[in-house]
Amino acid sequence: MKTLLIVEDDRSLNKGIALSLTQNGLRIEQAYTLAMAEQIVAETRIDLILLDINLPDGSGLDYCERLRRTSQVPVIFLTANDMEPDIVTGFALGGDDYITKPFSLMVLRARVLAVLKRTAPQPDEVLTFGPLSLDFGKLEFYKHKEPLAFSKTELKLLNILVSNPGNVLSREQLIDKIWSQDAEFVDENALTVAVKRLRSKIEDDPASPQYIKTVYGLGYMWTERPHL
Repeated sequence: MKTLLIVEDDRSLNKGIALSLTQNGLRIEQAYTLAMAEQIVAETRIDLILLDINLPDGSGLDYCERLRRTSQVPVIFLTANDMEPDIVTGFALGGDDYITKPFSLMVLRARVLAVLKRTAPQPDEVLTFGPLSLDFGKLEFYKHKEPLAFSKTELKLLNILVSNPGNVLSREQLIDKIWSQDAEFVDENALTVAVKRLRSKIEDDPASPQYIKTVYGLGYMWTERPHL
């Protein structure tokens, strides 16, 4: 299930958007300030952010610019600013779409689903990263045309990382996703070992990884987007 974060200080509008999008099987997180949004993003895997520009504790444009230093999570701006320079600035700072108020909830829903579809890898898609060819649908994986074999844990880790290119995933998030119900009983060293083993198989130089970067104090990030 995809998780969407609504950052909008108008509580009635925030609630209305949440109710509308819940009907599409999305999990909704709600924030009314940038501080709340930053905390949610730090603790929860978010697949798309609906971001108001004028918020009580700062500008959504500034937040998007900061966010882009560590994450490529899709962002759709919601704002009453409909001047062309504002729209151009929103896209220049990393926004994926820009919707001006007032807007139709039906149109908003369609644009949210379009962005999610556009940014999510398809399960039957063969993903190519340089010499790597990854087909999660057929479970066929190659490096320099030589087959790769992964353990169940390594495969889960690889799938999660590849599905979130440019996003820093915390150790806690990864442990929870890989070991799910048993996460609280898993030694954190298990994740370190899984990352090390995965790097040994996909990286040309595991000591200086190209694909799986360690973001010290935060977690890990898959740095590449698939070649088209």
